[in-house]
Amino acid sequence: MKIEVNNVRRKLGNEEVLKNINLELESGKIYGFIGRNGSGKTMLFRTICGFLKPDTGYVKVDGRDLYKNNEFPKDTAALLEKPNYISDLTGFENLKLLSKIKNIINDDQIMETLKLVNLENEADKKFKKYSLGMKQKLGIAGVLMEDPKIMILDEPFNGLDDESAEKIRKILLKEKEKGKLILIATHIKEDIEILGDVIYKMDKGVIKNKDEKR
Repeated sequence: MKIEVNNVRRKLGNEEVLKNINLELESGKIYGFIGRNGSGKTMLFRTICGFLKPDTGYVKVDGRDLYKNNEFPKDTAALLEKPNYISDLTGFENLKLLSKIKNIINDDQIMETLKLVNLENEADKKFKKYSLGMKQKLGIAGVLMEDPKIMILDEPFNGLDDESAEKIRKILLKEKEKGKLILIATHIKEDIEILGDVIYKMDKGVIKNKDEKR
């Protein structure tokens, strides 16, 4: 898989939230985007997911122009900002409902994913009774469960205790080894230094620099 972002600019109101963004991202790597809140990370991820049309430039996934073809990227799952599920449904029921969009996994596979992120004991608990960390892990489970080729995670470690964060890091490294293309945004440098093969620093809608591991 390959993502191309070419000369992308986007304004919201009078503010230019993305300024001439150019990226080439490929499978088998984890790309980290670091920057303070409001630096443009989430807006960039929304654009790559097909949710925020650029004013200029294009986004291509495996050669397909998302906005020219009016489509979302294939084989992609994303967690953008806070996980948002139905409060009166259980964790399992929420993932089951989400899985019905594609109908490519069964109940056992959903439970295996919940077990992977240590939520199997809370599968039957209503989402509104989840702690912040549990909600975050459910959001990550929603990204993992259908084995997508592209994973986009916006602040995935928010609310996680150290043990859970370490487990998620190990999961993501295994996913990279399977050839996945993974994008992670964070405002905390330590979160991404362990994971990122390539780290981009963003500020005020601009990619300031690129740090690539050798």
